[in-house]
Amino acid sequence: MNLEKVVFGFFILLALTLNFGFFIGEFDNPAHHNVFELYAALVVSLIATVLKFGERTQIGAILLAASLVADLQLITAAVVWGMSMHVTGVGLTPAVMGSIVSLSGGALMANLASVTILVIETVNMQR
Repeated sequence: MNLEKVVFGFFILLALTLNFGFFIGEFDNPAHHNVFELYAALVVSLIATVLKFGERTQIGAILLAASLVADLQLITAAVVWGMSMHVTGVGLTPAVMGSIVSLSGGALMANLASVTILVIETVNMQR
């Protein structure tokens, strides 16, 4: 068993599950979406992205692209959250929370693509 591949798979799956945990719940209800879970999803997603650097295959490039998309969406969600709470003073209105959760949903789709590609690549390697 290759420890590097275990760590790589661990962070990809953890990024997906944390993002899913943040995403699930009533779309516009701030009580269902914890800021620390968004933060954890973002940090783990960034770690997963760093682990994808250096891969020189076409699949590696697609994995990196999907990870960058997830990072961009989660960073934007965190910025929207911070701006609404600390800069504009609007707070977490249903519209703002909807935007944050929607951005997280986009990141969730990118993470799902990464996991799907990883599973396909793993199945192909076994043959």
